[in-house]
Amino acid sequence: MPAAIELHGICKRFRSLGGRPSTTLKSAALELVRGRRQRARERFTALRDIDLTVEAGRALGIVGANGSGKSTLLKLVAGIYRPDSGTLRVRGRVAPLIELGAGFHPELTGRENVVINGIILGLSQREVRRRLDAIVEFAGMREFIDAPARTYSSGMYMRLGFAVAVHLDPDVLLMDEVLAIGDEAFTRKCADRFAEFRRLGKTMLLVGHEAAAVERWCDEAVWLDHGVIRAHGAPHKVIDLYRQAMSEQESDALARSYEQPMPSITVAGATSEARDRWGTGEIEIERVRLDDTYGHERYVYTSGEPVTIRFAYRVRRPVDSPVFGFAIVRNDGLWVYGTDTTLAKVAVPALGTAGEVKVTIDALGLVAGRYVVDVSVHAADGTPYDYHSRRYPFSVRDDVAERGVAKVHHRWHIVPDAVSGHP
Repeated sequence: MPAAIELHGICKRFRSLGGRPSTTLKSAALELVRGRRQRARERFTALRDIDLTVEAGRALGIVGANGSGKSTLLKLVAGIYRPDSGTLRVRGRVAPLIELGAGFHPELTGRENVVINGIILGLSQREVRRRLDAIVEFAGMREFIDAPARTYSSGMYMRLGFAVAVHLDPDVLLMDEVLAIGDEAFTRKCADRFAEFRRLGKTMLLVGHEAAAVERWCDEAVWLDHGVIRAHGAPHKVIDLYRQAMSEQESDALARSYEQPMPSITVAGATSEARDRWGTGEIEIERVRLDDTYGHERYVYTSGEPVTIRFAYRVRRPVDSPVFGFAIVRNDGLWVYGTDTTLAKVAVPALGTAGEVKVTIDALGLVAGRYVVDVSVHAADGTPYDYHSRRYPFSVRDDVAERGVAKVHHRWHIVPDAVSGHP
């Protein structure tokens, strides 16, 4: 099957003025108006040596972190940018679903904007007018189509822009994070149109952060990282590699917060700016880390994985019956869970001068989100010797978009009545 999109040795660079890449004529002009004209200090490379072929009728998903070059690649294929080097070829009419409605003039009506936008995207005026009713109906804008665009909400802008693009009868459809436009009904309408494009054998290039969308709509996927293709293949394999890399990066970033210098203990009742550590100091917690099941330090987990909280302590003055505790708090301050050795009926041995406490959670039953761990050691009456509050972040990931905080294990049983069909 012939290729619909071919890129060979594609590179794209932008001039960087004042530490920021200048990507458009507007941004360059603003630099001049603000009196910041200067020689380009460096050239920012957005894409480097990209070789990519998409066969006609195939759908390719592009994943990657912000700034990885995804949108730049899409704009090159759309003809908005030109490559600095390499060759690019696109066969057939292209419908770019990029920055929807960005070209609408606020003083013109929706109807006038549709006509102009359609012509800009390659239709004749006659073709636009023939499809106008279908565009307006698809966007759900019949009551507002003759009102000035300045009266539209951002959602109305995007719906109308999307409707124009998908009625071009394109050979190649380019989509940049536009799979969740408008309300639920309009999102379903969009999904139906994408499914129709797939049935008709259209070529699709999809940029998205949502792995489920890439896996649902795409035959293959590419992972872009700092302008370079890191992986290309089956969507689930590419997405697994991308997620693993993102988890490692996030874990490394979280680990650095654990390496920050430990603040001194704020003595109870004393005035201090330190609000994340307090106590009387008889026993001090000196180091905290989270380990996975292999004993490796890690701070990003998949829901259901085991995790061990480890904290080293040092005894400054001997005390009777110390109590160790920990808590898990969601990053918005919601207290998720807390316990201590007394509540768990764990006997604390003689501590010596120093040692380590390990708390193993067999299955981290939390929904996806950001959390922090609090750790403490205190007297039997609750007097804190050393309390560390909101100092130790970690992250939980999960493919299932469940709501709430904790995962509650459950089973479903649905048994229709065999005779009447009613319970």
